[in-house]
Amino acid sequence: MPAFATTIGFSQIGSESGWRAAETTITQQQAKARGITLKFADAQQKQENQIKALRSFIAQGVDAILLAPVVATGWDSVLKEAKEANIPVVLLDRTIDASDDLYLTAVTSDLVHEGRVAGKWLTGAVGGKECKIVELQGTTGSSPANDRKKGFEEGISGAANLSIARSQTGDFTRTKGKEVMESFLKAENGGKDICALYAHNDDMAVGAIQAIKEAGLKPGTDILVVSIDAVPDIFTAMAAGEANATVELTPNMAGPAFEAIDAYLNKGTKPAKWIQTESRLYTQSDDAAAIYNEKKDLGY
Repeated sequence: MPAFATTIGFSQIGSESGWRAAETTITQQQAKARGITLKFADAQQKQENQIKALRSFIAQGVDAILLAPVVATGWDSVLKEAKEANIPVVLLDRTIDASDDLYLTAVTSDLVHEGRVAGKWLTGAVGGKECKIVELQGTTGSSPANDRKKGFEEGISGAANLSIARSQTGDFTRTKGKEVMESFLKAENGGKDICALYAHNDDMAVGAIQAIKEAGLKPGTDILVVSIDAVPDIFTAMAAGEANATVELTPNMAGPAFEAIDAYLNKGTKPAKWIQTESRLYTQSDDAAAIYNEKKDLGY
């Protein structure tokens, strides 16, 4: 890993979720590995704190800024200030509603692609067998819920033997995921008519797994379980044979961001305006216990 001595400011949204905490931890690890001095600011979910942090970074003359924006709008003025100071800004894991000449690039995942990967995996796992799917959606109206649903439907669209029988929000939470799965099981012959569960995140899948077990069925065998995020707990379930597949939303947005900044500052290479992170598929053929150990101390 090439090292380049520089100082970078990082304005993080906050620590509202385990994934966010893991993103912060990995960003700090990636900076240390490259010899970067990272100036970190936790905005505590407030845009005004992020704008203050950016102005402080500009005043300190940092070489570049990472911004995980809490909202999409209201960034034009401060980003113009950064541009006038010749400080490149890289967006992490979210984009903004502003002219793209105000930032160097955006490093994000493709939520539709994540759903598509999950759908294609299930299509292959089921083969030609008739398969009735139940779906636990994320928070109604949220972009991850909309996009992961769209992508999954695209992923199974070529398989006439697969159909989504029931779909309801579990609000991205373990508790609601369990509750909604219980209603699915009751409505589908005690779960005997359900072939597979697709959950928009791992937390809902973990809750649903508990519901399946309490109904006297074997998750991962009687009902296939595929979800998204790749948080540590789903690997515990996978190691026990109770989950089948998960698609990773990587918390390592900083690695590609630092590479783009390095190339820009040292070689003048402008990156594409969007750098898509990998959406890696994990299945029971991976070493789930080892992956759990790799992830468990990242702050999830």
